[in-house]
Amino acid sequence: MSEEMKHIEETEDVWSNFIHDFIEEDIAPGGRFAGMKVHTRFPPEPNGYLHIGHAKAIYIDFATAEKYNGLCNLRMDDTNPTKEDVEYVKAIQEDIAWLGFSWGDRFYYASDYFGKMYEIAVNLIKKGLAYVCECTAEEMRENRGDLTNPAISPYRDRPIEESLDLFKRMKAGEFSDGAMTLRAKIDLASGNFNMRDPVLYRISHMHHHRTGNEWYIYPMYDYAHPIEDALEGITHSLCSLEFEDHRPLYEWVILHSELQCQPRQIEFARLNMNHMVMSKRKLRLLVENNIVSGWDDPRMPTLSGLRRRGYTPIAIRNFCERIGVSKVNSVVEYSFLEHCLREELNISAQRVMAVLDPVKLIVTNYPKDLVEEFEIENNPNRPEDGTRTITFSRESWIERSDFTEEPVKGYFRFFPGNEVRMKTTYIVKCTGCKKDENGNVIEVYGEYDSATRGGTTPDGRKVRGTIHWVDARNALNAEIRLYDNLFTEADPESGELLDLINEKSLQVLENCKVEASVKELDSKSSFQFMRQGYFCFDSQDSTQEHLVFNRTVSLKDSFKKK
Repeated sequence: MSEEMKHIEETEDVWSNFIHDFIEEDIAPGGRFAGMKVHTRFPPEPNGYLHIGHAKAIYIDFATAEKYNGLCNLRMDDTNPTKEDVEYVKAIQEDIAWLGFSWGDRFYYASDYFGKMYEIAVNLIKKGLAYVCECTAEEMRENRGDLTNPAISPYRDRPIEESLDLFKRMKAGEFSDGAMTLRAKIDLASGNFNMRDPVLYRISHMHHHRTGNEWYIYPMYDYAHPIEDALEGITHSLCSLEFEDHRPLYEWVILHSELQCQPRQIEFARLNMNHMVMSKRKLRLLVENNIVSGWDDPRMPTLSGLRRRGYTPIAIRNFCERIGVSKVNSVVEYSFLEHCLREELNISAQRVMAVLDPVKLIVTNYPKDLVEEFEIENNPNRPEDGTRTITFSRESWIERSDFTEEPVKGYFRFFPGNEVRMKTTYIVKCTGCKKDENGNVIEVYGEYDSATRGGTTPDGRKVRGTIHWVDARNALNAEIRLYDNLFTEADPESGELLDLINEKSLQVLENCKVEASVKELDSKSSFQFMRQGYFCFDSQDSTQEHLVFNRTVSLKDSFKKK
């Protein structure tokens, strides 16, 4: 286990929720699973990259198993070959491992059980609990009935032998897509529409990423999922709230499959956040329309996008724990995710100086050939992180916004006649500036007080402004990317998604100046550019020759504690 993951375990409180209450009831003496090891699973569909909403489910599934010294399986729900791909399988594994969870050798595919599922379906037909239906999807909708009228299926009383023959021929690929389905024979008048003879199998001639063209029929999720859970010995099948109405079907399949294990399904509210979409289908739309650069674009809510932006597994796990587990749907503020990240980075991130909109400062009374070295703390919150050496010379880069000729009230940085403390080095008095033909400031001038080395004021005079800077002699050029919300509306679901794209969600700054020490930092680490925010190297585009940084989050915390 990495030191970072140990830190997660050390900082997490023992958490509890209604799911754990159910589990403790089940494993207690006389309970449903008394004497058994708690066994959960995380079953993503490999049709896209995981997002922050999945992180909550991952946390609940894996951390619950950890709490009870149990097991958690990772299972790819590859029952729909339409959009599935090996790329997504690998990305899912990488994301879960990055969060600090392990499935050991318990890695499965739903397709591992296709043969067993078919065998169970044949037995259901033989018992008169399933039949082949030739209704089209449109006819099924029309014959679905309502609360006062039962559904209708003209094929419900089809002879068992006929259904067995047709189902065998469906498997052999004799019929076209949509020509037939296999339906459970349950209750056409049920108040729960999921029990009105639901479809168990549909025909699809799609190539499967694992089984190739072996199968022409594929099981529906509501049929496959309980069988998979039972075959793997899952005790508690934890899933999102939309499956609550599907639970009777889950239990029906378990009961009539005659499998020894009988898992318990427990539902929780999924994660919804403002300024984000939590649909892989809609996220794919952004990728396919080139709105973003890919699934790992730092503006995406995918775990790979958040990782590239500089989010840490500690922050995401803390976020998942602190939002809690509920049976009621709600919307979590994106600012709270940022708040959790700032809390973690404020402690862990090394400080570095960078100038995003540079203008040159010339200290006119400083010797031209003199270069001084200063020790500066790497992290004021963690003295054990030590110090680093920076240089100071006659010319430095400062932020353009740190100079003005006409200061407003409360402005304490450079303006003619004002003194400013340059971080760690000296106090410098501004003496003026130089402009180009368009009136733009291209140089700022000042004079330093040699008696104020280290920023001290021996005579006790007050200097209210302190700025960051970068030595012009060894400053490195960099590209810096600033990110904002991808959508113009807090609720992107409120309109056409592609019409709500924020055209200013990415701002690219060229020719920024950064402290030379950044080249010594770990390429996977997060750090704070003083007064600017928290940043990281862009994992795709940054090189030693062309430094690219992503702003992870600003310093200002907009989250309001209730």
